[in-house]
Amino acid sequence: MSTPRLLIIQPDESDPPGPLGDWLTAAGAELDVRRPPMDELPDGLDGYQGVVCLGGEMGAEDDAEHPWLAGIRRLLASAAGNGLPTLGICLGAQLLAVACGGMVGRGKSGPEVGPALVSKRDVAWTDPLFAELPLMQDVMQFHRDVIEQLPPSAELLASAPLYPNQAYRLGRCTYGVQFHVETTPEVVQRWLAETPDAAEYAPADAFETERLDRLHGDLADTWAPFARRFAELAAGTREPAGHRHTLPLA
Repeated sequence: MSTPRLLIIQPDESDPPGPLGDWLTAAGAELDVRRPPMDELPDGLDGYQGVVCLGGEMGAEDDAEHPWLAGIRRLLASAAGNGLPTLGICLGAQLLAVACGGMVGRGKSGPEVGPALVSKRDVAWTDPLFAELPLMQDVMQFHRDVIEQLPPSAELLASAPLYPNQAYRLGRCTYGVQFHVETTPEVVQRWLAETPDAAEYAPADAFETERLDRLHGDLADTWAPFARRFAELAAGTREPAGHRHTLPLA
């Protein structure tokens, strides 16, 4: 299959697919973007070869205010259970974790905000998507809630000092990342304007234009190839995890 069709779930107007959508399209994927509650979610995942769920300001279990979150969790649980290539980003990773038996709660050490680095764990070195990433990866953090407990059988792929559960894989091809890679400087500045208190948890120059521009250049260098590998996974041209690999000799 050369043109995988991906369901892109955008839970919040403030977090569009952005560059990630461009990278996936450039890799040959066809995107069906749904923005609940404005757009109806599909009843099932027939006709899709992959799912991406983006971020948002709400909590993963804020169903009272956002009842459509339950539908997203059902779709993510179905995707994971049926081995459909799946990627959850920030809120998407939290929704995926809850849907598959993990736990999410308010971060006890405060929000994690601003340009940051996460580091690969041992399992990542043989993972189809993470193996080619550098040891330390540039990311954008902007979240108050955290994944307190990974789902059963999940494997940790990346970590950070403040909150360890930064990236994980379930089964052979279901992924969650707590951080953002899909932002632009303008999107981040808009988030900051809407939550100005977040700046006190970030480095002093975190939101200066020059630093944000530099960060997003680094994000493209690292995560555009990652997006291409995800599209290949969905297309069936990249082997999912689960087969024996060996580390290259030094």
